[in-house]
Amino acid sequence: MFEKILIANRGEIALRIIRACKELGVATVAVYSEADRDSLHVRFADEDVCIGPPPGTESYLNIPRIIAAAEVTNADAIHPGYGFLAENARFAEICESCDIRFIGPSADVIRRMGNKAAARRTMIEAGVPVIPGTEGLVESDTDALRAAREIGYPVMIKAASGGGGKGMRIAWDDASFADGFQAARTEAEAAFGDPGIYLEKMIEAGRHIEVQLIADRHGHVVHLGERDCSMQRRHQKLIEESPSPAIDDTLRDAIGRAAILGAKRVGYQSAGTIEFLLDEDGNFYFMEMNTRIQVEHPVSEAVTGIDLVKAQIASAAGEHLPFTQDDIHLTGHAIECRINAEDPDRGFLPSPGVVQSFHVPGGPGVRVDTHSYQGYVVSPHYDSLVAKVICHGADRPEAIARMKRALSEFVVEGVATTIPFHLEVLDHPRFVEGNVNVRFVDEMQSSPEARESQAS
Repeated sequence: MFEKILIANRGEIALRIIRACKELGVATVAVYSEADRDSLHVRFADEDVCIGPPPGTESYLNIPRIIAAAEVTNADAIHPGYGFLAENARFAEICESCDIRFIGPSADVIRRMGNKAAARRTMIEAGVPVIPGTEGLVESDTDALRAAREIGYPVMIKAASGGGGKGMRIAWDDASFADGFQAARTEAEAAFGDPGIYLEKMIEAGRHIEVQLIADRHGHVVHLGERDCSMQRRHQKLIEESPSPAIDDTLRDAIGRAAILGAKRVGYQSAGTIEFLLDEDGNFYFMEMNTRIQVEHPVSEAVTGIDLVKAQIASAAGEHLPFTQDDIHLTGHAIECRINAEDPDRGFLPSPGVVQSFHVPGGPGVRVDTHSYQGYVVSPHYDSLVAKVICHGADRPEAIARMKRALSEFVVEGVATTIPFHLEVLDHPRFVEGNVNVRFVDEMQSSPEARESQAS
């Protein structure tokens, strides 16, 4: 096991990693920007190093400063969390060249899976179902338009690099394709430095299903069931749950085996997720692989009883997985709501500022992962996540009831939050029935009732 781990991140995920390290008896180093000097991850780490001004490019994305912090504190490993440098192949390479273990997969795997067009080809070779589309990048406008017509509208125009909905457009016909193709290329170049684009058939009423994986450095790969992440707004996840209400044991086994097949194909060694799109007929298709721990990992922990961060650290240290696939059993149901400092009544506009009052919910089956507190400043420099509320129940109705109860107890004053939106969703008949897809939030917000509410 490692002696000291530097956490190259901030916020709730940095705290989450620190807690796992403490239970493993591993010392921790927090890095922080000047804006995060009073953050809880700085307070609870064993050591801390300031790495620069608030902008991410000058602090949390500044590789030389993070490596220097690891070297000066004698850290023998770096955990990147999610976001920032978590899926940066160059960072992983630099860590290894400096004899610092990167807690994640190899740089080669990150690079191969980070390019979504290359990932598609890899999964096709592995025999994993993929969404119909181009096998590689489309270069010219003419070739792209020809491919779109062959696939059949509507099609998704997608950036080969990056994520978060950037460099992504929907084309319904030739006219919208021409505009969308150029817009996607321009946005992808600006966001990721890579204008590469590929095309996929758009599955209009699909569900976003992801399979949680954990793999060691000895060839063992296990899946921890699936998460349903269909509750999205502009490709950003809002609510996640496990297991999916749309998946039975037979389909779970099939999609889990496909995910393991894909992970073994690339020689995966860490915690990671393979994301699928499930159509209305029960067919599933590979979309992408996330080579990191994810925001929504707690719901998988809740239903399996496995600490994913500790397992990820142990894997990076060279330990064997202490369990096999036969040991994994899903118990009950878990739901996670991401509470952001955003105003749902103003188009989810960010709401930075000082948290004047803060009270987290508790009680049976309720977990809150947060770095916020009374007096905490929600900075405009970073994402607006205030907390994650995870509720676990014996079944889905109990998990929903617990989440509604928990959110009604959650007090956040001084900044607007998405709590009212979450409560509205949890009461919606379609969500209660489990009858949702990736378009549900957009449809809910565009309903006459929603427009009337926003107007008032």
